[in-house]
Amino acid sequence: WVKVIDIFLTILHVGLILFFISGWIFKRTRKIHYILVIIITISWFLLGLFYGFGYCFLTDIHWHIKTLLREENLPISFIKYMLDKITGKDFNEVWVDYVTLTIFICVLIISTFLYIKNKCKKIEK
Repeated sequence: WVKVIDIFLTILHVGLILFFISGWIFKRTRKIHYILVIIITISWFLLGLFYGFGYCFLTDIHWHIKTLLREENLPISFIKYMLDKITGKDFNEVWVDYVTLTIFICVLIISTFLYIKNKCKKIEK
């Protein structure tokens, strides 16, 4: 069952990352996307005060499962883990973190702008 949970968490994690990157594009998904953006922001920055900047509770849970599967030397970042696993290379963790943060900030700005724009349209009506 632990392996099944690992596979489920991998699919969930990758799906959430892809949705985080692209969910703002479609009007129908913008509200749930913005909620995801807020959850990730809280995890990275508020929980990050206690567990370290960029803390992801989903990665934390996932790494506990991977530890049960006897995986060792797990990086802090799930994104680095997946890049390494998919390509067979060892990506620089700092570089991955900077790219991830840059994408996060861009998505946060876009999603917040669209959320405010939508609220302003509703007020005008």
